[in-house]
Amino acid sequence: MMGKEKIVQVVILITFLSFSCLSFISADNKENLFTVVLDPGHGGKDPGAIGRKGKEKNINLSVALLAGKLMEENHEDVKVVYTRKRDVFVELYKRADIANKNKANLFISIHTNSTGGTQARGPEVFTLGVSRTKENFEIAKKENEVIYLEDNYEEKYEGFNPGSSESYIIFEFMQNKYAEQSISFASFVQEELNKCVSWKGRGVKQAGYLVLARATMPRVLIELDFISNRAAEDYLLSQEGQKNYANAIYTAFKHYKADYDRKNGISDKKKEVSPQNEQTGAVYKVQILTSSKKLPENSLQFKGYNVDYYEENKIYKYTYGETSDWNEISEIRKSLLKDFKDAFIIRFENGKRIK
Repeated sequence: MMGKEKIVQVVILITFLSFSCLSFISADNKENLFTVVLDPGHGGKDPGAIGRKGKEKNINLSVALLAGKLMEENHEDVKVVYTRKRDVFVELYKRADIANKNKANLFISIHTNSTGGTQARGPEVFTLGVSRTKENFEIAKKENEVIYLEDNYEEKYEGFNPGSSESYIIFEFMQNKYAEQSISFASFVQEELNKCVSWKGRGVKQAGYLVLARATMPRVLIELDFISNRAAEDYLLSQEGQKNYANAIYTAFKHYKADYDRKNGISDKKKEVSPQNEQTGAVYKVQILTSSKKLPENSLQFKGYNVDYYEENKIYKYTYGETSDWNEISEIRKSLLKDFKDAFIIRFENGKRIK
């Protein structure tokens, strides 16, 4: 049973977090943009988990920047904000405050896991809640301990002790307005991350992360995999692995954004203004690859791009970009050459390709 002093601390902390949330309560974005805040965990003097070859802070940053680039390139109505874009230390409370001040629609904190052994592996995604197992508590405790690197952390976090299970009672009392949306997005992320590796993922879970508690929008914390596992670390550090993790996060975001748009009656602006969809005029696209069979929407061959396709002589031909401006399509083609060296421009008129 808690003593009176502990109860008072919990009440103070609930008040502190509630006030913080109300100060920056989420609202409609004035620019009518869907704002995503990407939070690469750790940084600067805080390396996070350390493996045989690499550090968590660097993996988190690389994957966040790649995922953000995909979001920006493929969605004109999306604004991406980063809590850090380089190797600097950002205090825990400031990360959520960045999301709150930007009135973000989605907060994604990216991390890399670790354990005392070398066997554990697999991605997992967390939403805010109470850690029901000792393992989940240890993971949350480890991430929350970053506050020890901050000046005056006792005052900032009102006596919250990352190592004391009693401090986490606060999460029993917090009403999570965005639980449903958070779990929905977490499920999308877990499903896509499971495709990145051959071993089994660890599922969607709940835990008491301070960085999630302060954010006032749907939010998740992603643990990409275990840097303490040799095979997982090699993949986490590889260019291929980081691209695949970023693509998984982006694909999950794309599914979530499509649901968000549908529920809020938002139409795809490109489809509304596209001459091809209106069946009038001419448009240009860039063809990037062909296939004798239809590829899945999340195929790695698309390298994270949001593509379209058309059929010709029983061949599926995949394209990216669409505009009636020749100069614009030329620039799009140039940007694609790094990933698709044989990309070329094609023309459509009244919905049919003109050779």
